[in-house]
Amino acid sequence: MAKIKYIEFDGAEHVVDVEAGVTVMEGAVRNMIPGIDADCGGACACATCHVYVDPDWFEKTGERSAMEESMLDFASDVRETSRLSCQIKVSDELDGLIVRMPEEQG
Repeated sequence: MAKIKYIEFDGAEHVVDVEAGVTVMEGAVRNMIPGIDADCGGACACATCHVYVDPDWFEKTGERSAMEESMLDFASDVRETSRLSCQIKVSDELDGLIVRMPEEQG
């Protein structure tokens, strides 16, 4: 179990426990956190779960796959720490992870 902080574009914060083995996107959806649409359900096919990973955590989330890099081309306001939250698997090592949502998805 990892505690993850999701920060909406307007600054509203949601800190929730997310079970290891699921994705950061699934954690948001299961906890009804606004700002992550997840239109494709986590298939890395839509870019509507785009987040900015806190710079201190970015390397701990793993490398972007070629597919994720491709899908980020469809995301708005992509930054150096952009990830698709459906591609970040939660583990105990991610306890304390902070992600921010962009102003708009997709």
